[in-house]
Amino acid sequence: MPKVEVVYFENAGPDNTGKALRIAKEYAEKNNITSIICASTTGATGLELIKTFDDAKYNLVIVTHADGFMKKNFQELLPENREKIQQKPNAKILTSIHAFSGISRSFRKVMKVHTPVEIIARMLRSVFGDGLKVCIEIILMAADAGAISCDNDVLAIAGTGRGADTVALIRPAHTATFLDLRVKQVLCKPNSW
Repeated sequence: MPKVEVVYFENAGPDNTGKALRIAKEYAEKNNITSIICASTTGATGLELIKTFDDAKYNLVIVTHADGFMKKNFQELLPENREKIQQKPNAKILTSIHAFSGISRSFRKVMKVHTPVEIIARMLRSVFGDGLKVCIEIILMAADAGAISCDNDVLAIAGTGRGADTVALIRPAHTATFLDLRVKQVLCKPNSW
């Protein structure tokens, strides 16, 4: 079995973005991983992704928050960042329902009821950190949108708040087959979150 170096960042957050992206790029090159899925709220991390993976051989999927995540009729992805990302032919922007909230969030906000989906999200966030929870969530979203195949391992990149501090090798699944998803390797993550 090949050895994989795991990097543990002392602190969570955007200061780790450059290093996390370099770790992902090096791993992708060595292991012939061609689909890279990255969370990006404002598009800043998405821009860093397309600079790091500036090669037409990658399927780059940048996953944003859903419209209305922060407030009604509002998208956090900055228009100027969207425009720059869309200039890259190998980069896609995916905006869809969050796999670990969606309609469940409405019940939590209005009725103060946590649904099983939100309990799963809370458990993943508490036990493994925001970054790994988001890595799993964006893979589900990308699979459901048809942006990636569930037959090949992919790299997921996410962070705590903003930026990137977590990279994981994941075998994707659709939300309907969530229990088939496999986190195969964690390449980097923060020690505290």
